[in-house]
Amino acid sequence: MNRFAAPALRIFNRVPSQSQSSSSGWVGLLIPAILLVLWEIFSAASVFPPNLLPAPSTIAFTLLSLTLSGELFEHITVTFYRVLLGFFLGAFAATILGSFTGYSRVAYRLLDPLLQALRNIPSLAWVPLFILWLGIYESSKITLIAVGVFFPVYLNLMTGIQHVDRKLVEVGKVYRLSQFKLIWRVFLPATLPTYVVGLRSGLGLGWMFVVAAEIMGASSGLGYLLVDGQTTGRPDIIIASILLFALCGKLTDLLLAAIGKRFLSWQDSYLSAL
Repeated sequence: MNRFAAPALRIFNRVPSQSQSSSSGWVGLLIPAILLVLWEIFSAASVFPPNLLPAPSTIAFTLLSLTLSGELFEHITVTFYRVLLGFFLGAFAATILGSFTGYSRVAYRLLDPLLQALRNIPSLAWVPLFILWLGIYESSKITLIAVGVFFPVYLNLMTGIQHVDRKLVEVGKVYRLSQFKLIWRVFLPATLPTYVVGLRSGLGLGWMFVVAAEIMGASSGLGYLLVDGQTTGRPDIIIASILLFALCGKLTDLLLAAIGKRFLSWQDSYLSAL
């Protein structure tokens, strides 16, 4: 019996070493690096017209010029402020409503149909309404981002609460746990993985919505820089802005994933065995 059980135990008890974990993070940079090299080679060979797709070296020089002038730091700071504030507002509202509709059957029947209908409204459809209500100031931009963040966080949290194993809840009631202890010891650990996924999805949508938000009469931000590149016919600025959106979004997602991993360190998942 032990002879057959030993291989399985060795497989499932395998813990990745620190060197394996650190090296696996660099593997994801391999394909982007190869694409950049090929892009530079094809640009040097005039395969790509420079007025449509400039070389990576040209884009890097543009980023350096914007950095030295101080303009790039201003645009990145303003965009980060809008995304993070909109993210916290949207996630806060989604956490409250998602908890109510997930835990209470009455709240689910009253609120969820309306929220699901609002979820299907395209993001750009909110722009003229928010401009009419809030003007072209920061409040309209942050509200639009908060709307984008709200729905994935709400949906994941509500679904996570509703799909908690009923047997776990019944065991908690057998042990006569109070409502607070039942939520703290049963619902919170069971719901946390899907909630973290919702937060990461909401943050990603926050970076998408900030582009639409900064088109609404902004005078700074990466979205403004993107539109300015289009207006002035500068593809290097356009692509530089797109790459900065990708980089900033990835960095914030890595931070949120690391925080979530700390809270989910107790979880015995398939990924932890790789």
